[in-house]
Amino acid sequence: MADTQLRKGVLELIVLRSLHVSPGYGGALLERLNAQGLEVSSGTLYPLLARLKKAGYLTSRWEESPSGPPRKVYVVTDAGRTQLAALTAEWQTLTTIVDTILKGQ
Repeated sequence: MADTQLRKGVLELIVLRSLHVSPGYGGALLERLNAQGLEVSSGTLYPLLARLKKAGYLTSRWEESPSGPPRKVYVVTDAGRTQLAALTAEWQTLTTIVDTILKGQ
């Protein structure tokens, strides 16, 4: 489905922005994204978190959980903030172009 591909294409931007605003563990991030209307599965999110960490855009630390085992909390790095800024600029340019085309101008 086309809308699924569009969501996957911007998921890196959304995840970096969300974790920049509020670092968190995967489960909480998944709940937050789904609550905001972006249907994301754990099978999509966790590999993305691993790729972003491997790229140096995220780091993680273990925090005690009030119930259950410790949680891996993801935090955006300086490189991640730079990537977030670049992706945001690209997104803004793209949406301007798409809006212009859709309006027939």
